[in-house]
Amino acid sequence: MSQTMETRYTHSPEDIRHYTTEQLRKEFLVEKIFVPGEIMLTYTHNDRQIFGGVTPTNEPLEIRLSKELGVDYFLERRELGVINIGGPGSITIEDKKDPMKKQDGYYIGKGTKDVVFESDDPTNPAKFYVVSVPAHHKYPNVKISIDQITPRETGEDLSMNKRKIYQYIHPNICESCQLQMGYTVLEPGNAWNTMPSHTHDRRMETYLYFDMEPDTRVFHFMGKPDETKHLILSSEQAVISPSWSIHCGVATSNYTFIWAMCGENITYDDMDFVPMEELK
Repeated sequence: MSQTMETRYTHSPEDIRHYTTEQLRKEFLVEKIFVPGEIMLTYTHNDRQIFGGVTPTNEPLEIRLSKELGVDYFLERRELGVINIGGPGSITIEDKKDPMKKQDGYYIGKGTKDVVFESDDPTNPAKFYVVSVPAHHKYPNVKISIDQITPRETGEDLSMNKRKIYQYIHPNICESCQLQMGYTVLEPGNAWNTMPSHTHDRRMETYLYFDMEPDTRVFHFMGKPDETKHLILSSEQAVISPSWSIHCGVATSNYTFIWAMCGENITYDDMDFVPMEELK
């Protein structure tokens, strides 16, 4: 089994003021998430979130982190969210095996020892996107299918942001300590994931952009409202968005993304919208 975990550190807005494009990408963009037969993780010091891809092929894969986290096993003091964006597979949690088709998700609570990921077909592997954050309490493990979720429909064609938001790990669906996770699908002809942009000082966020054509690119905006920066992403790349940063993006065509948040609360609508005239 091959497992890699890269560490990313936190930055103040003043740190990035004079960053080159290369520096900005190095600190906030994760270019490789899914590698067949491997586990690729990133540990960000922004609220100590761990995120990445588990892509089993011929052999099952299991995340093994103990010494790195100062614990005996990975989820001793953490909770975990999973969404499969690839081929059909399965997750075995402490001898209980569940099938995981594309768009199936799972919430796995603190104290769960054994979590094994498998693909049904090595030539069409499952792509498990995983997000883990520190947890103080054990909540029940819950399998979550997109078929169980009534999407929140928002936006309009006129402003190019008509989209469906599927809330997976959210108080409406299951309990968690601080992790929130969901799946947003933009309708054809729409490109903005949100505008006006917003910040949420009480929570950081990571985004995985995917289900994009090879030539489609996302322009992900970040930075303080009066000092915006941007990163350009292709399909199946992720970005770290600090709590002080604006959260918004636009692409050359419609796309899908997974958002994952953690921090002070689990109130999805705890956002501070930025008036258009304040953006620079």
